[in-house]
Amino acid sequence: MKKLFFVSAFSLFSITASFAQDALNQAMLDQARKDKEKSDKSIEDPKASAKAATWMDRAKTYENIALQFSQVDSNAALTAYEAYKKVVELDVTKKGEPGRSAKEAQKVLSAGEGTNLYSAFVKQGAEKYQNRNMNDALKNFQMAQQLNPKDTLAALYGGIAAQQSGKNDLAMNSFESYINNGGKDPSVYYGLAQLYRGAKDNDKAIATLQKGIERSPDNRDLKAEVVNILLASGKEDQAISQLQELIAKDPNNVQNLVNLAILYDNSNIKLTNQIREAEEKLGASTSKGAGLQKQLEDEKGKVEVFEGEIKRLNARIKAQPKNADLKRQLDQVTQSRNEARQNVTKLEADAKAAAEASANTDKSSLQAELDQMKTKQKSVKELATSTYQKALQADPANYDALYNLGVFYFNEAVELKKVVDNMNMQEYQQKGKEVEGRVCGRFQKAKPYFEKAVQANAAGEAKDTLETLNNILAQFQGKNVACVTE
Repeated sequence: MKKLFFVSAFSLFSITASFAQDALNQAMLDQARKDKEKSDKSIEDPKASAKAATWMDRAKTYENIALQFSQVDSNAALTAYEAYKKVVELDVTKKGEPGRSAKEAQKVLSAGEGTNLYSAFVKQGAEKYQNRNMNDALKNFQMAQQLNPKDTLAALYGGIAAQQSGKNDLAMNSFESYINNGGKDPSVYYGLAQLYRGAKDNDKAIATLQKGIERSPDNRDLKAEVVNILLASGKEDQAISQLQELIAKDPNNVQNLVNLAILYDNSNIKLTNQIREAEEKLGASTSKGAGLQKQLEDEKGKVEVFEGEIKRLNARIKAQPKNADLKRQLDQVTQSRNEARQNVTKLEADAKAAAEASANTDKSSLQAELDQMKTKQKSVKELATSTYQKALQADPANYDALYNLGVFYFNEAVELKKVVDNMNMQEYQQKGKEVEGRVCGRFQKAKPYFEKAVQANAAGEAKDTLETLNNILAQFQGKNVACVTE
């Protein structure tokens, strides 16, 4: 909106200046004051104020003041307007039809050709705007719009005054009128979109920007803002499509390339999480069943142990019937045996339910979905890295591209490290070192990008990340892990 205020305020100043250049000499100013006094007195006369001619003279007098001598009355345009309305009210023929003066007044009130009341409202509104009296400026611009709803000038200025008064609803209405009447200033479309966005109406914001793009096809700001709003709305696919169109027209625009790469990067992160969830779901039924079966066997083993201990204690009690400690031990073991039996019953039911759930799981469909996500992720990864590289070709010192590409490889290393962390001892002995080498290689691949990012912006977060990365690589070196780059 800053741009909108700047452009429009400049226009207001230029309009006022044009009127100032036409300022009349002091004698004519004095005459205007006399005419005003005369008009004010005439309407106090009951006989004169009952005549349409009196009000017509008053309307023209105040209209002239509004156009040329606002220092005499800064609200002259509104007084003229009310006077013209009075003419229409009083000048009625015996047949009930408008008289000649009424027709003339009505033409003025309709901003007919050759009339000036519309311009009077715009001028006095501009003067109030310059004096930072936004509320009164808005009233004048609204009156001008009322006289000529098809014009763009008052709609534009009315929107600006309304917005600076904090009346965003009125501002949106005025800017919509400006657009509907054929206004083309891109800054108005941008500003109106911002107002809709602030009102949480992203659909209207995008529609407004699209209209602006139709009238200003080469405006980059409007197109970029469409992307921003799509991203804020969670419509990443549409944002990617918009950026692709922008890049096709301007392939060396670094910011668009970086933004597109970030979108691909974000898609990769989302897919990584979705793939992990699908893999867990796919293996959940089998692993859960196996886990329950193991617990069941453990509990059955406990029952057997407790049963053996109970037999042993009963035998000793027969030999020592008065031994209270043996009876206490028997009670405890018996209670433990009973609890184990209850656990066996519950685990048998859980294991059966898990087996049924596993049988009902459509593993083939889930596997197909998982394979599809992995294929898509591979494509998205390639698009992300290649687009970052294109941005660096256009600007080798671009901090965002350097840092984000470093993070990309860093995150790949972290994901691969999870594979190692989930290995059991046997798996690690078989292939742990090989996977660790690839993990180290991914960390190593990220390093030069962080180093260049630090050179581009020493105050950025790349510096801390590089320090962390160097510590990680030192740990690999300490474990004699050879980094394997792919």
